[in-house]
Amino acid sequence: MAWITPALTVLLAAAMIGAALVAVLGRSLPIAILAAGLVSLLASVLFLVLASPDVAMTEAAIGSGLTTFLFFFVLGRVRGGEHD
Repeated sequence: MAWITPALTVLLAAAMIGAALVAVLGRSLPIAILAAGLVSLLASVLFLVLASPDVAMTEAAIGSGLTTFLFFFVLGRVRGGEHD
């Protein structure tokens, strides 16, 4: 069972790189925002696997939750109109 942690770490790192490529190379802004949130969520899972639950909870709450919400909120305000 000792091989599970390195294999899972490599798998999570590969998934993070894939999601980061989608975020950077994607044409759609909402898809890029979701991909960036996925990178953050995968990072929090990686922190959990590496036995750091406090950092994992912070990354999940701030990195993937609040930041993704804030990006979508600002995107809606920017696309909402120029009558403010």
